[in-house]
Amino acid sequence: MKPTIAFVTGGYSGESVISYKSAITIQNNLDYDRFSVYRIDITPEGWFHPLPDGTKIPVDKNDFSLLIEGKRITFDAVLVGIHGTPGEDGKLQGYFDMLGLPYTSCDAAVSALTFNKRMTVAVAAFSGISVARSVLLIKGRMESPDEVAGKLKFPVFVKANNGGSSIGMSKVNSPSEELGPAIEKAFKEDDQVLIEEFIEGREFTIGVFRAKGEIITLPFTEVRSKKEFFDFEAKYTAGLNEETTPAVVDEDIAAKVRVTAKKIYQVFNCNGVIRIDFIYNEEKKELFMLEINTVPGQSEASIVPQQLHVAGWTLKQFYSSLLDEALARR
Repeated sequence: MKPTIAFVTGGYSGESVISYKSAITIQNNLDYDRFSVYRIDITPEGWFHPLPDGTKIPVDKNDFSLLIEGKRITFDAVLVGIHGTPGEDGKLQGYFDMLGLPYTSCDAAVSALTFNKRMTVAVAAFSGISVARSVLLIKGRMESPDEVAGKLKFPVFVKANNGGSSIGMSKVNSPSEELGPAIEKAFKEDDQVLIEEFIEGREFTIGVFRAKGEIITLPFTEVRSKKEFFDFEAKYTAGLNEETTPAVVDEDIAAKVRVTAKKIYQVFNCNGVIRIDFIYNEEKKELFMLEINTVPGQSEASIVPQQLHVAGWTLKQFYSSLLDEALARR
């Protein structure tokens, strides 16, 4: 009998639009000969399985099941395709853990930790991984922009501490005029704001996953934004960034990226596929970790599918491998 899989998409944040773009790619590349798949939309209005005729079958949250034409559908594993809350910050993972239901992403603790950028870089630094200097602001308990400016070297990036897709992110060159508005912008997305020193260098991003017990690093990508930095618009608008896969680099740099990526995957005890963003400073010959994305995009504009293609993996093979790894943890 084929395993029954719940493919969850949607979400509660602005990143849900990216979730639905990823969903198209994923649904078009699942192996339906091997798996029975039910799409589950998780939205602020409710959790449901959409039928072809538009009917929405509600999810029974007591056991994460569906009742379709009198038949109770339960699941063997979950394919997580939600960017942002509650699929990338550990909330859904904790719910699935309580039900004993395996899933394709990092566990609840790791998802929650890596969703918090400040906590992520703190753990990375403790493990000997280079990161940028930063300051965390908390709404209602924040320092003044002048106090922040005295602690960091400009330019800096200002961004929501919890979240992804670079929503609410700004680059600030002048603290006197730009810092205050950038902080206000980021606070619209989160009640915690991270201000991080800018590091000059080449931006690399790499997909990492586990297959048959082995940690696999994909051919990594160099990203050059045609905007001042790689923000939400540059990430998801065709023509606003240049992505080279595999990155054209000396082997000593490439080896450093691969080794550091594997170390991060192990240090954070990751599962499923993650994407790690780095800056390589050529003057210092040092690789800095920027952040970890535990549910990387799978849309046509996304980087991990590009890297899989270069590595010789089909998306069908890849999604099947993720599901096989999850099913093995039952």
